Amino acid sequence: MTEPIRVPTMAEFTATGETPEVLFWVGCAGSFDDRARKITKAFVRILTAARVKFAVLGTEESCTGDPARRAGNEFLFQMQAQNNIMVMNGYGVKRIVTACPHCFNTLKNEYPVLGGNYEVLHHTQFINALIKEGRIKVEGGSFKGKRITFHDPCYLGRGNGEYEAPREVLLKLDAALVELKRSKQNGLCCGAGGAQMFKEAEPGNREVNIERSEEALAASPNIIAAGCPFCNTMLTDGVKHFNKEGEVQVKDVAESIAEAGDP
Repeated sequence: MTEPIRVPTMAEFTATGETPEVLFWVGCAGSFDDRARKITKAFVRILTAARVKFAVLGTEESCTGDPARRAGNEFLFQMQAQNNIMVMNGYGVKRIVTACPHCFNTLKNEYPVLGGNYEVLHHTQFINALIKEGRIKVEGGSFKGKRITFHDPCYLGRGNGEYEAPREVLLKLDAALVELKRSKQNGLCCGAGGAQMFKEAEPGNREVNIERSEEALAASPNIIAAGCPFCNTMLTDGVKHFNKEGEVQVKDVAESIAEAGDP
C-alpha cells in the first residue's frame, strides 16, 4: 500500500464532537525509533482495514514513565504519568491499545492508583479480537511453508499472563508455529527490560540477547515473531551477531498480519 493513511488525533475527534472506539497509544519507540515506526504503520494499516474508529494523542502523548520508574527515578515517573492521565481524562479516554508491552503494563497496572483507569489492550489482543469478529481477514499465502517462532515479551507474558493472543493470531498465517525451548511462563527476557535497554551491560560472560537469539535460531525459524519494539531490537541485533540476517527475519506480529492480509 503506497497511499498515505491519515491518523486523526483525539483533539480532532473532540472538535467534531465524536468519540473514537479506541485510543492508539503509540509510545516512544513507536514514535521515534525508525524500526519501531514500521510496526506502528503496520498496525495503523490493520486498524484502517478493519474500519476501526481510532485516534492518537499526537504531540500530547508523553512517555508513560516506565523507563524512569524501572531505573529508579520515581519522581520523574510520577510527573510523566500524572501529565498523561490529566490529558487522557480530559478527553474522556476509556479504552487504549498499544503495541508496546512496557506501555501496556504501565497504563494497565500502574496508572489506576494515580487516577488513570482505562481498559488497556496489547495490540495482539486487539488484532485477535478483530479477526474473531470478522473485521479483518488474514490470508497467509506468502507465509506458506515457513517456520515462525514467537518470543514472549516479559511484560506481556509473565507480567500480565497473556500468552495465547499472539499465538492465536500467528496461527492464522499459513505457516508452522514452533515453540522455543524456553517459552511462555518459562520464557527468557530479551535483555532490554527493566530499563536495561538504556544502559551499558553489567559484567558477565554473555549478553542476554545473544543467548536468547541463539535459542530462537536453534528452532530453525524463517521468522522470529516479536510483540515488543524492544524485543525486536534485541533479537535483530542477536540475529546479526550470528550473521543470520539473510536467512531469518525478525518481525512484529502486526507486520506479519498486515503483510498477509495486505490491508
